[in-house]
Amino acid sequence: MRKIRKMRKTWTMVAGGLALSAGIAVPLVAHHAFGAEFDRNAPVRLQGQIVRLEWVNPHTWIHLEIENEDGTTEVWAVEGGTPNVLLRRGLRRDCLQPGTEIIVDGYQAKDHSLKRANGRDVTFTDGSKIFLGSSGTGAPYDEELLRARRERGRC
Repeated sequence: MRKIRKMRKTWTMVAGGLALSAGIAVPLVAHHAFGAEFDRNAPVRLQGQIVRLEWVNPHTWIHLEIENEDGTTEVWAVEGGTPNVLLRRGLRRDCLQPGTEIIVDGYQAKDHSLKRANGRDVTFTDGSKIFLGSSGTGAPYDEELLRARRERGRC
């Protein structure tokens, strides 16, 4: 009887250890470094209307409909910082509603066939700009323009 209890305890500990390891490993695999996915030598400037927003961890995603020179449109997915980081910088989810016209400066994915970019800055039509990048705290943004937007009832 003691052997059975001891084996159950051992197997319970092994299963718990495996579950803990899997719980730690999955978020680490899901997160990536900038250089693993984006091309520092391929800056992009995207201007268009927001069609969808994913306000999720570990990165926000803004989907923009871009009009090409030939009149066709395509949707780009732009990665930003975490929701918490963007909130601390003064950017709220309701500032990025579908239909909002914005300009995003960033860097294209290494696979140039993908319509994906890592956003550095988002600029609104009134000229206010917020750092969208995912690294570094206290990133630059124009506090005076942001304050003016809020006073006018904008985000």
